[in-house]
Amino acid sequence: MPVETSITTPDTPGLRGWRRSDGRVGIRNTIVVAYLVECAHHVAREVVRPFEGQDVHVIGFPGCYPNEYAQAMMERLCTHPNVGGVLLLSLGCESFNKRKLNDAVRASGRPVETLTIQRNGGTRSTVDAGRAWVTKTLRQLASVPPTPMRTDQLVIGTICGGSDGTSGITGNPAAGLAFDALVADGATCIFEETGELIGCEHIMADRAATPELAAALIETVGKAASYYAKMGYGSFAPGNADGGLTTIEEKSLGAYAKSGAAPISGIIKPGIAPDMPGLFLMDVVPDGEPRFGFPNINDNAEIVELIASGAHAIIFVTGRGSVVGSAISPVVKVCANPNTYRNMSDDMDVDAGRILEGRGTLRDVGREIYDRVLGLARGERSASEQLGHQEFILTYKSFEPLGPGCLPAA
Repeated sequence: MPVETSITTPDTPGLRGWRRSDGRVGIRNTIVVAYLVECAHHVAREVVRPFEGQDVHVIGFPGCYPNEYAQAMMERLCTHPNVGGVLLLSLGCESFNKRKLNDAVRASGRPVETLTIQRNGGTRSTVDAGRAWVTKTLRQLASVPPTPMRTDQLVIGTICGGSDGTSGITGNPAAGLAFDALVADGATCIFEETGELIGCEHIMADRAATPELAAALIETVGKAASYYAKMGYGSFAPGNADGGLTTIEEKSLGAYAKSGAAPISGIIKPGIAPDMPGLFLMDVVPDGEPRFGFPNINDNAEIVELIASGAHAIIFVTGRGSVVGSAISPVVKVCANPNTYRNMSDDMDVDAGRILEGRGTLRDVGREIYDRVLGLARGERSASEQLGHQEFILTYKSFEPLGPGCLPAA
């Protein structure tokens, strides 16, 4: 870990959000328009089109075959603290349990409506009905003022993508410093990408809160290595090699750096919210024999899993450059490479590459990331939000419970 390991964290006034019935507070008050099968995707996009620039986002599950993971994920996403209202769009013959999802959203106190295309007269009439509902609900949400929020109510995730040789030197260690500061403030922080932590499992185990957790951390990374070996695939792309990385272990060291140096409090599976503050590893690799393909088909699949576990915002570190944002929760883009930043500055929030050119220190950049994250809870918008990025993807997976709460079973 870097020598510069602390960021002074003064008082952080001005944080605000929207309080939900379960006590959580969201930093956005977004309406999600959720399609429940790919056949309803186009209708969802058409419903949202007139609301460009407003917090109305499309999410959805494309599959027709039911999946417990997808059902649970959609329930967590539609009741996320950043979500103020939900419009569900069903074709009508898919297997997704829309009634269960509708009931879960209604029980959370949010306005919710389900439209079934086959019963509603087809595309045009469903789009018209959906737009009318969104218009009405936007007015309803606008009448609810935000309330004060504390830093210890925040849940923040982190991911890296488009990594290169600079990622592990500048962006990821700086994100780790921001994580340390947030954890010190009482926030909940989640890191993941177990397929990119291969070789770091024993280092992580040394930071575990309990011996049982240390063993579980080693087992979790071992599962990822086994899964990828069976699939004949590793979490190492040609772009990583072009950017100067040579092995998965080298990439792992950089990915690991963004977890910071705080003790690791537990392991969670996608869609499971940590039940206490602290630092948590998310195990994104499915349990059992490989059934549904690669666990991390792209960065947005993992961003969605972090959001489903309650993340208000995502710190995204990139060296080669990435333009993705996300539906529901904003993404803070940290650029590790100064040349990439100069080439893609409109898409980036933080220039971590300035460390390499002597224009700032690791501590300076870590502090800036921390400030950017808190700024989102003051109403500031990230670069990807301003550009209208709302990427979203959800596929099939299968997970088994880890144990009570966020800790491995004894």
